[in-house]
Amino acid sequence: MRIEGVELRRIRMPLVAPFRTSFGVSTDRDALLVRVVTADAEGWGECVAMTAPLYSPEHVDGAAEVIRRFLLPVLYALPDLDAHAVGPAFAPVKGHPMAKAAVEMAVLDAQLRAAGMTFGRFLGAVRPTVPAGVSVGIMDSVPALLDAVAGYVDAGYLRIKLKIQPGWDIAPVRAVRERFGDDLALQVDANTAYTLADARHLARLDPFGLLLIEQPLGEDDLRGHAALARLIGTPVCLDESITSARAAADAIALGACSVVNVKPGRVGGYLEARRVHDVCAAHGVPVWCGGMLETGLGRAANVALAALPGFVLPGDTSASDRYYARDITAPFTLEAGHVRVPTGAGLGVVPDPAALDDVTVDTTWLSPSTR
Repeated sequence: MRIEGVELRRIRMPLVAPFRTSFGVSTDRDALLVRVVTADAEGWGECVAMTAPLYSPEHVDGAAEVIRRFLLPVLYALPDLDAHAVGPAFAPVKGHPMAKAAVEMAVLDAQLRAAGMTFGRFLGAVRPTVPAGVSVGIMDSVPALLDAVAGYVDAGYLRIKLKIQPGWDIAPVRAVRERFGDDLALQVDANTAYTLADARHLARLDPFGLLLIEQPLGEDDLRGHAALARLIGTPVCLDESITSARAAADAIALGACSVVNVKPGRVGGYLEARRVHDVCAAHGVPVWCGGMLETGLGRAANVALAALPGFVLPGDTSASDRYYARDITAPFTLEAGHVRVPTGAGLGVVPDPAALDDVTVDTTWLSPSTR
């Protein structure tokens, strides 16, 4: 493919309700979209970096700068624009996986649209729909949490994930179990909020029959996670610690996890995410697809990824209305607890121009001649 230019578009989308985790509260999604235009097609990418460097070292302003100053000149210099060449070409730029993933996603979308191939078929999807889970943030009270969970259960979600932190863990989990019973697929996510010294406390979650506890310790503490896994009965899942297929292999070898959350933005793109899936599948480790409050663009790609054979647990592939009253694409809806994998070429979805304009804060067009 021959590239004609790239548009960087900053958008701000209000959430239907504040979303609170152990590292902060979000009331809107401040996002960067990447549109790659070629002679044959255009493709969209979505950067999942947050406004502030709280979940990871990346943030939206920094991602935009890295893409503009460092990644696009490399992209424009490629003799043949192919998604498989993007990652190796970007390798000299250290770090910034979310920025790299957004560009790779846009290139891949354009490439697949030109070829008439779906994201799912390219990645190796084996299912037309994927089971949908939902992530429930930290609430002001247990009754408020129970009301929220009841709404999601009534809507048909097949798995509930509760965000936890010190002071908000045992009591809310117990309340949810008592209210909804043992048949509810339930897991918790700590977002690195604990230390190994909390092992005895975290073991108090064992009687509740959780699917897993996600990233209880620091992202660089694989040894601590391995020790914790020996001290508690709840399966340990890693999120922030899994930055590549190699990192996944190391974590598995150390016994630091028995489940992996795959987030394409965190590992540098969907091609590396597929490699993480393959490594985990080879070791018999189940994976599921995490979410980063994506718009319909990122959600489409995540749903396609979650249809791969190793994704045996429901992911954070919720319906669009979980977060947005109005998405920028046709909304994803819940069908008997599942979300349908798009069947159109590329991502299978495109932004609605009016919806996109309503949430756009800024746009920048960068052509090869302006590098």
